[in-house]
Amino acid sequence: MSVSSHLEELKRKHEALSDKVEAEQRSPGSSDLDIAEMKKEKLRIKEEIERLTV
Repeated sequence: MSVSSHLEELKRKHEALSDKVEAEQRSPGSSDLDIAEMKKEKLRIKEEIERLTV
């Protein structure tokens, strides 16, 4: 897998997690722990994207 295709895949995952976090935050029965885990994963992906683009 090339770096550019890997970056695109990471960006897609980051965007999907963003959408999922927003939906969970609006949901009345959502778990704060689940949201926190998704945010941690989102941050990990963002850091990897930044590392690969420098």
